[in-house]
Amino acid sequence: MQRRVPDQNAVSTRGPADPTRSPALVADRGDLSARANGARPVRKKKYNPRRGLTIAAFLSPAMILFLVLVLAPILLAMYASLYKWNGYGWPENYVGFDNFKLLFDNEIFKQDLVRGGLIIVLSLVVQLPIALGLALLLNQKIRGRAFYRLLFFAPYVLSEVITAVLFSSVLSTNTGLLNLLLRKAGLHSLEQEWLANPKLVMYSVFIVITWKYFGFHMIILLAGRQGIPDELGEAAAIDGAGAWQTFRSITLPLLGPTIRISVFLSVIGSIQLFDLVWVLTKGGPTNKSETMAVSMFNYGFTRHQLGYAMAISIAMFIISLVFALIYQRTVLRRDLEGAVTVMGGGN
Repeated sequence: MQRRVPDQNAVSTRGPADPTRSPALVADRGDLSARANGARPVRKKKYNPRRGLTIAAFLSPAMILFLVLVLAPILLAMYASLYKWNGYGWPENYVGFDNFKLLFDNEIFKQDLVRGGLIIVLSLVVQLPIALGLALLLNQKIRGRAFYRLLFFAPYVLSEVITAVLFSSVLSTNTGLLNLLLRKAGLHSLEQEWLANPKLVMYSVFIVITWKYFGFHMIILLAGRQGIPDELGEAAAIDGAGAWQTFRSITLPLLGPTIRISVFLSVIGSIQLFDLVWVLTKGGPTNKSETMAVSMFNYGFTRHQLGYAMAISIAMFIISLVFALIYQRTVLRRDLEGAVTVMGGGN
């Protein structure tokens, strides 16, 4: 058989190998085009066991604390709420959801919800406007404003117990400082049993709450106000806007995210209010100043109905969780999306 020798002078139809078509150069071109378009090339990262161990080592203390101090108590409360339990030994008398049925048949718990709602409303319409007004005032260039900021924030530094003991002596009926000053001023008709009158006790408690927490909200709002550029107000003044128009059209909208955070903290704090009320009134007189947390403590540690107290704690947890989720989805969603956009743009 004759062996065919390829003609070296013939032109190959396939053509010579194109070095520019190599996979490495194509990948490099893709990286260059991606960089030109402002995007980072996607590269697969190899798993590094040492990096995983480092992350686990740093996260494990926080995760252990979360499991022991947060998740485990919630699970234990859910379990115990299904039992009739006095707190001694392990719960054995299973009653299912009877504790929750008793919860919503209990008139005291219904009133606890009403009183909690009252504290929330008063906080939103009284406490936060006072804090906002002081924040705007102390943002002005006035003499001694650093001292006033410290003075108004100082009550928040005190613990709730110290605050309650202090106002117990101020609001006492016979020897209280407030009634003593009214007597000295000749205003005997204004003397009241501030903590013993069922009609006045919740408002007296709210005054203490406002004194304790308005400085905290004032500092938050002041920080938000200082984040607004002064040039915006100056431009509005040049355009002929007055102080009220500047506040309504510029300051208030730009303070919106900070105000919404203050509202969220105020509502959650009102739902969980306990130690200040307990030291002031212990929920009295005749349960007229009782909150859900005080009611939970009374049933759990005074009446030894720990299963029922756990049901109250689960109700508080569900109310707080539902409010937080709804508030985040409806009110804070735009603020969170804006923060993510700003952070992404910075990269």
